[in-house]
Amino acid sequence: MAAMLVRIVGLGPGDPTLLTLGAIDALREVGRVAALLAPPDLANALSKNGIVIERDLVRDPALFVRGSSEEIDAFVTGLERDVGLGVLGNPLSDFPGLPVLLRRLEAASIRAQIVPGVPRATLAASLAMPLIPLPPQSAHHTFDDLVEIMARLRGACPWDREQTYRTLVPYLIEETFEVVEAIECDDLDALCEELGDLLLQIVFHSQIASETGKFTVADVIDALSNKMVRRHPHVFGDAVIEDVDAQWRNWEKLKALEKTGLARKSRLDGIPKHLGALQRGQRMQEKASRVGFDWPTIDGVLDKLHEELGELAHARREKHDDPHVREELGDVMFTIVNLSRSLGIDAETAMREANEKFYRRFAFMEERAAADGKTLSDLSLDELEELWQLAKTQAA
Repeated sequence: MAAMLVRIVGLGPGDPTLLTLGAIDALREVGRVAALLAPPDLANALSKNGIVIERDLVRDPALFVRGSSEEIDAFVTGLERDVGLGVLGNPLSDFPGLPVLLRRLEAASIRAQIVPGVPRATLAASLAMPLIPLPPQSAHHTFDDLVEIMARLRGACPWDREQTYRTLVPYLIEETFEVVEAIECDDLDALCEELGDLLLQIVFHSQIASETGKFTVADVIDALSNKMVRRHPHVFGDAVIEDVDAQWRNWEKLKALEKTGLARKSRLDGIPKHLGALQRGQRMQEKASRVGFDWPTIDGVLDKLHEELGELAHARREKHDDPHVREELGDVMFTIVNLSRSLGIDAETAMREANEKFYRRFAFMEERAAADGKTLSDLSLDELEELWQLAKTQAA
């Protein structure tokens, strides 16, 4: 009687169109298959080709692929018949845990068979290929080059050498807003440049940390990648998420189980206090909504808005002190943010757009007044209103 078989098959970079016929046939023949870290589209393509995917063959696919001895031992110990392992990319180059698995299978007298696939490097190479022509006297660089450039700047440039985490905060904030401005202006050339400036800030902070042995940019990348894998079990594991709302609920649940989540006293902790007031209010309302603290329909929000406007009017009539009027006004604004959220609109973005619209119209009024040799302060209220109505039609 032949020994049990584990067939390790390359699934390619993740695009169903890059699945090889050999991989499909090899998995179909074996019967039971674990499609490790396969994205939903790829898993669906395998199923449509008659491949039966079982989710209980491997406990933690991400740790298994990385070579966790505990996960691989549990897999091998639980084997009772032939199985297939679908691995993204080519098992020989994209499966770090392959040597551990092969040694463990050999020790258990279980046969192993490897079926190559299209390497993930094929996809990585296409993603790394620059699309924007460089100016003369420029060269192409890699991420590693950027890290080295930053290290040299810290060693040789007086200004860079003086910077600390705190002194860089204004630049970090400024670069973030410049990215937002490029997006809202639909300026993709500027977006490319501003994203680079923002990336520099990340590399800069990481370089400062590396100089005191705290962490390096590699640690930043590892922490981010592990977090994304951990928080997306429906992409990198076997969990099933039906829709976006379910994804948000699962995301919050997974965050709460992490080290930072366990240290928080409230679900609202973790929202930066330095966010714009509108944005922070909306983020708090979103988190509260995910645990069911929300109006079932938008009518409830509108009723609350009318209630808060009434309380503001009452506070003004009663001539309460300024702090009380300010408090009631804050409640009105908080409810308006809730209304924005209920309508699926980002309150901060809506306010920025309103600011820009006012700027355009007011500047138009100034130009029209100047064309008549006047300033706005020279005009009567009726003339200002007439000019404002004109601005609404010509400087929308």
